[in-house]
Amino acid sequence: MNRYRKKIDVNQPEIVDHFRKFGASVTHLHAVHGGVPDLLIGYQGKNYLIEVKSEKGNLNELQVAYFDNWNGQACVIRNKNEVEELLGVKGL
Repeated sequence: MNRYRKKIDVNQPEIVDHFRKFGASVTHLHAVHGGVPDLLIGYQGKNYLIEVKSEKGNLNELQVAYFDNWNGQACVIRNKNEVEELLGVKGL
């Protein structure tokens, strides 16, 4: 059994809504486990793996290992400003 119970952070719905506001596709991955980030985001031909964390949240051991071994785009997003920074957009 996975020792890390996967639940969504309280800010995840707001962050998902903000990605969608700019036309991004969102697929939820938080139930996959094994350190896999929470979201797969598609935007303007690019894909991003996103781990949603609260302002003070940290990656657990499995997440750190996943990020260290992933050879693509993966990042932590904590708020709507970071969504806009990642996508290169300004708030609507």
